[in-house]
Amino acid sequence: MIKTAMVLAAGLGTRMRPMTNDRPKALVTVNGRALIDHTLDRLAEAGVETAIVNVHHYADKVEAHLAARIDGLRIVISDERAGLLDSGGGIAHAAALIGPDPIFVANTDVPWIEGAVPALTALAALWDPAKMDIAILLAARERSIGFDRPEGFDRAADGRLTHSNSVEPMPPFVNIGVQIIKPQIVAGEGSFSIVPIWKRLSAEHRLYGAVMDGFALHVSDPAMRDAAEARLA
Repeated sequence: MIKTAMVLAAGLGTRMRPMTNDRPKALVTVNGRALIDHTLDRLAEAGVETAIVNVHHYADKVEAHLAARIDGLRIVISDERAGLLDSGGGIAHAAALIGPDPIFVANTDVPWIEGAVPALTALAALWDPAKMDIAILLAARERSIGFDRPEGFDRAADGRLTHSNSVEPMPPFVNIGVQIIKPQIVAGEGSFSIVPIWKRLSAEHRLYGAVMDGFALHVSDPAMRDAAEARLA
C-alpha cells in the first residue's frame, strides 16, 4: 500500500483566467468542490495517509483551505514561494519530506468519474518496482474531455509506455496527471519538467501505464471547467 502522495498545486493557472485572478487553480471549484479536494478525496479513498502539497501562487489561500479539511488526511506543505519549480523540480525540492519509498504524484486539474475498478486501485495493481520506475494513470482519449493537444502515450500489451506527440493520429491514451514514482529517479536542482525523465525511462523500458475504465475531465480553462461541472452533475 502506498501511504504518501505529492500533490502539485503550485502553478499559476494562466489558462483559467479570470477565475485565477484571485485564487490558485487548485481552489477553482467544480461541482461544489475545489479541484484540490477532488484529488485529495481520491487519494484518501485509496489509503493515502500523508499528502505533501507544493504551494506558490496564492500560497496562503491554499494553506488556509487545506487547514480546514477534517477528513484526517495529514497535509504537509512544500513551500515554493521563492519560485516555481515545475513538475520535476517540485518533486525534487520536496525530497526530504517525501522519503525514499514510492509515492503517488497527482495534479489537481483532472477530476474523474470512476468506472468498475477505482482508478488508483488499477494503478496500484499494475505497480511493480522490480521492473518499473514510474507508472502513469491513463485514460483512453475517447473516454475523456479537455485533452485536445496531440500529446499522450502509446501503450504496449504489457503496459510499457512510449511518450508521443503524434498529430495524425493522436496517441490513444492521455495522462490524467497521476503517477506512482520512485522519488530518487526525480533528482536535480531548480526548475525542470518530469517529461524528459519519462522519455528516458521509456527508452529503458522502465515506464508503464494503467488505463482507467472511468471518464477523465481535464479542467484546463473556464469553458472546460463548465463542461466538467456539467458532466459531474
